[in-house]
Amino acid sequence: MDMLVLSTAATALLANIGLGGGIFEHGVIDRAWPSKPEIVQPRKGGVSRARFWIPAHSAFELVLFVTLYLGWGHGGVRRALLVALAAHLAMRLWSAFDMIPKAIAFEKAEAVDEAAARDWTKRSLMRFPLALLTSLATLAAFGAACGLKPS
Repeated sequence: MDMLVLSTAATALLANIGLGGGIFEHGVIDRAWPSKPEIVQPRKGGVSRARFWIPAHSAFELVLFVTLYLGWGHGGVRRALLVALAAHLAMRLWSAFDMIPKAIAFEKAEAVDEAAARDWTKRSLMRFPLALLTSLATLAAFGAACGLKPS
C-alpha cells in the first residue's frame, strides 16, 4: 500500500477517534456532570478526561504533520490537510486558553456552580463544528490520496 494512502488513512482515523470522543463526552459525560461534578473529578473517582484527550490529540497531531510532509507535493491532499490543520489548530487554541483551564478548575473545585458548569458544556459543544471540519478534511485528504496514480 502506498505510504501516503496509509498515512492519510491513519490521519482520518485519528481525527474520527477525536470526533467520536467529543460526541461521547458531550452525549454522556457533559449531560450528567454539572449536577454531579464528582463525575469529572479524578480525585473523587471520576473520569480523567486528560487520559483520553492528551494521547488522542498528540497522536493525531504527530500523524497529521507526517502526512502533511508526505502529501505536500500533491495539491488536493495538501489543501485538505491544511484545512484540517487550521480547524484543529483553532479548536486547540480555543481549548487551551478557555475551555481547558475552566475544566481543570471544575475538576479541582470542592463546590461547583451548576449554572456555570452547564454554560461550560454548552460552550464546549460549540467546538464540535471545528472537530467535524477537521474530520471531513482528513477524509477528503484520504480520498485525494486514494485517487493518485501510483508512481
